[in-house]
Amino acid sequence: MVDSLSSPYIHAATADNFNALVLENSHKGPVLAYFWSKGAGPCLRQYPLLDEIIHHYAGRVLLININADSEVIITKHWGIASVPTLKLFRNEKVVETLHGYQSREDLLKLLEPYVARDSDLALADAVQRYTEGKPAEAYEMIADAIVDDPVNHRLPLTMSKLLKHEGRFAEALKLLESLPENIRKNKEIEQFHGVLSFCVEADLTTDLDALVQQVEASPTDLNLRRQLGIRYVVQQNYEAALQQLVAIMEIEPGYQDNFAQKAMLRIFNILGKDSLLIGQYRPNLNRYIH
Repeated sequence: MVDSLSSPYIHAATADNFNALVLENSHKGPVLAYFWSKGAGPCLRQYPLLDEIIHHYAGRVLLININADSEVIITKHWGIASVPTLKLFRNEKVVETLHGYQSREDLLKLLEPYVARDSDLALADAVQRYTEGKPAEAYEMIADAIVDDPVNHRLPLTMSKLLKHEGRFAEALKLLESLPENIRKNKEIEQFHGVLSFCVEADLTTDLDALVQQVEASPTDLNLRRQLGIRYVVQQNYEAALQQLVAIMEIEPGYQDNFAQKAMLRIFNILGKDSLLIGQYRPNLNRYIH
């Protein structure tokens, strides 16, 4: 049975250990959560294939089985409406979701972009050099790794994050936009591209607290609200940013060619479709989309 097999790469989750097995481990590498049921034939046919692929990766990805019949708290929290359902977690976020039976090819296509590659070792060395105060050397190492392994999206993604850390937003954005189309379409790349698009629009010369006070003093000044919303995104305070966008839409829906609606969609993409904030704020967006 799926819930009785023993493997260092495969575990069964309950409401008590889900956070430890899935969310915490997802900081170390990809974790594939498999929602299944004994009464569903596709689930029983799916498992042997999952077992084979997980052992093929030999620890570079974990498989966590969740019995949808008994673990109703978990399934309700993650919106599981049918089985089998696969959710791939990375850094506590759902990065991919698949419903129904999946072929070997589909499973490999799902996992391959997130499983550690040899070039990730070079990337780790480069990041270490960066933390040692050798940024030029780190950037050169990452650039060399990109040449050797151009399909590993984590290489340009990390370089762009380091550039962002230095406040070099335009350079980081240009790097991502120069990537081949298949790499640009990677979900992590698209999400970070969204973050950078806000960063390049941010006016960082004004103190955030001062900007808040300016908006409070002039609540109908939409240029101030726009800038405050952007600053909140840069600080990853997405709910506060969404609140500013809602206020803009309520005051003037068509402001700057529907800036608020477009910005809200960009934030939704950054958050990922499983974010609770999307469900909370989408009605506001729907109200003002023309």
